[in-house]
Amino acid sequence: MGHRRRTLGMHGCALNIETVFLDAGGVLVWPNWARVAEALRRHGVDVDAQALAAADAVARFSLDEAHAIGKSTDQRRSNSFFDLVLMEAGLELSEKTAAALAEIREYHREHNLWEIVPDFVMPALRKLRSAGYKLVVVSNANGTLHRLFDRLGLAPMFDVILDSDVERLEKPDRRFFELALSRSESAPATTVHVGDFYNIDVTGARRAGLQAILVDEADLHRDRDCTRIRSIAELPQLLRG
Repeated sequence: MGHRRRTLGMHGCALNIETVFLDAGGVLVWPNWARVAEALRRHGVDVDAQALAAADAVARFSLDEAHAIGKSTDQRRSNSFFDLVLMEAGLELSEKTAAALAEIREYHREHNLWEIVPDFVMPALRKLRSAGYKLVVVSNANGTLHRLFDRLGLAPMFDVILDSDVERLEKPDRRFFELALSRSESAPATTVHVGDFYNIDVTGARRAGLQAILVDEADLHRDRDCTRIRSIAELPQLLRG
């Protein structure tokens, strides 16, 4: 497939875009909160899966602090993330919640909990591919991302998939983006990265010379100095300018 060039105008910048880097969690796939709610109920904690899903974006926003990102790893942030979701959903942390989360973390290590693909994802990816863009996943993950995307039927939509645990690099390290550029035979000036953490995705992409778009589904990052979208459903139109 030929790769077309599209002009992306953001904050006074016009760039010819040929390659789209995409984060996985919070952009392409979401946690299976129904599975989490079931685990909690098995340990005597009653919660609605929708309440957990509603707390997801707020928990990620709480973690998106530059000083915290710089002093942590993706694994540590993942552990904090689940606690924050439970508290935001109105639950009190206890031995019961800890036991349920231990069960969930074990499932995640083996299978990957981020196994829900929203309805808008595949149509958006098809539009991007039909427009001729190279599509590359650049994700902080736990070594299961390739198997997950095979299981979900997402793998054929991408030219390259990079999992931080496999590569031993993670965002916001610019070297992870540089590796993705090399693997996909792309150039920084014609590549845009789309992710849901400002201090991981936007900051890291900019360090590597890429333009960046922030997925802000709950409209919480209003003061950020970057283009924001609610979901990648908006991305094909945005790239068309």
